[in-house]
Amino acid sequence: MSIPPRKPISTPTLRQQTSNLSDFTVNSTSTFVDTPATAPIPGSPVHHRPGYQRLGSLNEQDIAYHGRQISQEHGLGIANLNSLPSSPPQARSTPSAPASANPLLSPPLLKSQTGYKRLDDDPIQEGDEGWEQGASQNEPFQPFRADSETESLRKQAPAPTFSCRTKKLQDGKGTWPAASVLILSVYSTVLSGIWLGVAIAKPRFGHGITSTGRFPPETASLVTAGIAKSIELSFVTVFVAFLGQVLSRRAFVKRSRGITISEMSMRQWILQPGTLITHWEAVRYAALTFLGMTSLLAALTAMFYTTASDALVAPKLRTGHFEPRQLYGRVATTFANSDYIKKGCQTPISEQTDPHYSGSTCISIEHSGQAYHNYMQYLSDWTTIIAKGGKSADLAQRPLPVAMLYDNTTVQGSWIDIRNMTTLSKDFSTADYDRVVINVSMAMPHSGVFSAARDPIKKIMQPQDLNGLGEYDILASVASPTTNVLCASMREDELTPLVYSQWPMGNGTATNFKGWPNSFDIPKWPSWLNQTPVDDLFGFGEKYGRRPPVFPKLPKPYNAVLNDTGWYTDSIYILATSEQGNHTMCSMRVSLTTQCSTEYHASLSGGSMKTRCGDAKDEMLYEKTTRDAIDGLILKDWAAVGTDWAKALSLGGGLVDSDSSNARLLTQLTSTQQALNLSLPSIPEALAVLSGCTLLLSMTDAPFYHPWNYSTPAITPQPQRFSASLRTRDYQSGGTQKRQGIFYIYTSPYIRHQFLLLFLLAQAPCTYHRLHRTSEHVRFITEFAT
Repeated sequence: MSIPPRKPISTPTLRQQTSNLSDFTVNSTSTFVDTPATAPIPGSPVHHRPGYQRLGSLNEQDIAYHGRQISQEHGLGIANLNSLPSSPPQARSTPSAPASANPLLSPPLLKSQTGYKRLDDDPIQEGDEGWEQGASQNEPFQPFRADSETESLRKQAPAPTFSCRTKKLQDGKGTWPAASVLILSVYSTVLSGIWLGVAIAKPRFGHGITSTGRFPPETASLVTAGIAKSIELSFVTVFVAFLGQVLSRRAFVKRSRGITISEMSMRQWILQPGTLITHWEAVRYAALTFLGMTSLLAALTAMFYTTASDALVAPKLRTGHFEPRQLYGRVATTFANSDYIKKGCQTPISEQTDPHYSGSTCISIEHSGQAYHNYMQYLSDWTTIIAKGGKSADLAQRPLPVAMLYDNTTVQGSWIDIRNMTTLSKDFSTADYDRVVINVSMAMPHSGVFSAARDPIKKIMQPQDLNGLGEYDILASVASPTTNVLCASMREDELTPLVYSQWPMGNGTATNFKGWPNSFDIPKWPSWLNQTPVDDLFGFGEKYGRRPPVFPKLPKPYNAVLNDTGWYTDSIYILATSEQGNHTMCSMRVSLTTQCSTEYHASLSGGSMKTRCGDAKDEMLYEKTTRDAIDGLILKDWAAVGTDWAKALSLGGGLVDSDSSNARLLTQLTSTQQALNLSLPSIPEALAVLSGCTLLLSMTDAPFYHPWNYSTPAITPQPQRFSASLRTRDYQSGGTQKRQGIFYIYTSPYIRHQFLLLFLLAQAPCTYHRLHRTSEHVRFITEFAT
């Protein structure tokens, strides 16, 4: 009897097999189905490990829906297949699919009143045409179908050993994980805000960080690095918790689009930044989303936050800006107090040993040592300029005066009140004599600023307080001492009223000047002595209130004589004779100028001090800070200091024809033209440089402004205030180079910290558990898919 043929059963089409894990998402409703490599022969055992393919989308929604019903009531709905009886398909009494089909396939079932039935409504008979034609044998996939025979197997199946139901995924705020994350969020928010404020404000720490204090620079660097690392770690922890909660809500909230594998990998971007390179495929999918961009920025912040903190927050030595300050210095004597200067000279010969000349001997040695040292430096500068071909008749373009203070501070003066020498010479020339007149004024800084910078009242941090790396600058608005040297060429007949040997009482042949001038008959004050052709030039006579000098004799060539008959005078005078027999008389006096300020720079290797004169934009000029300042106030006491200085330099050696080297060099600088020599310094320039050391000594412990307000020339040291601007080099936060400003991007996650903190405060569930359990699900899906 032939079995009527019937149409073969149509099976759902299968999607192409893939191994790309990104094809599967957590919210996917696809079902995994066993796919054998070859169709087994009915009744024969399976010898190949089955692969897996996804069912087509034709019945996925129905299958997923009924599968959920079955799994909710009967676990996974999979019977214990080990207890299935093995029977060939020929023995089946009911039409069904061949029993030799792969028994591991678990087809979708529909629940009915009597148990389960096949998915299709048209049963297959063994004698059907499809069976004889090998539809079930040749087709590689034949789903297992439930019928009444499998109902008994379902009832015998043991209970599921696991449950797919998810446990509670939310915890309250009061739990320790929630509290710890919240505490870390508050910590990172507060500290990152402080760190950002420090990076922007760039505070100076001053005495707070010193090598001699309680908080040395090494400790400061260690503390800032540790705090920055704690901010970085707390930020990473809080952001990972935030990321886990966002992804968890997407995964479990209804009507959510779910999450993807690339989004789940964003956590690794922060914990393992190297995955941004090794797994760039996932980055390109997720980085374009808002959450992806936020995570990417957080990863960059975590990577560079400590580096940015070291660049912008960690204390570094920096030189700040000038800030107005009121400084104090010790004042103990009036200007150019000769007796005070002598007492301050350091010598082992005490006054008890040499009560009359101990101080004068010491100060003479100091004068000669300092003056010659400064003079040689000045001549060396001239030699260098001449070698380079530099020549100038402009005093401002010629070498500046130099000096040395306390053997570790170089001093540089300025030429002020510059005049046209040619015009000045012509104004005092006669019809029969072209006089050469050179007038120079040299300003030197106030040496008292050196001591004021170290006065304990203001506690200016010294270089040694910062391991020798500290520095500071002071612009002091104080008076500056000035030496004016006026020299003019004179004929021998013009010198007759000024040379004692040319007077009638001198008989013109005086050769023995022992006891000069006290043993000689020279008119005393108030006599104005003789008139001269240069009275108006030098200011001699009653009209100017100044007595002319009296020289013992005319010096021979390469020599000079000194006038020390200056009773009640404010100047000293020198008469020199050149090799050609030209005579030059010079006057020297010292005054205080208000047109300058003093600049002092200190460092461990030494310091420098100089004057700043004639700059109208300089707000620290003495005349701008002191309204009652008198410009050009002459210091009469300097005449005594100058006399000791001139004797120490053998400027009066012509009295005994000593032919001193200093006098010889000076006479070789005699100008023969009514202008400055282009290739040589002039006598006034040389004398001014030589006298620079006397100005520094005269201002030691002297007032910073004038006049002198005490009744005695020397007092107990008292502090005196003066205006100044201070710029220090100490430890300060902030970058040392402009290009380090790019790190502000990484030190400014403060807004993100605030957002995370508000987010955590607004969310009741704890983020930690969601992230933890979601990670388990992700790990399960990943392992299953791979």
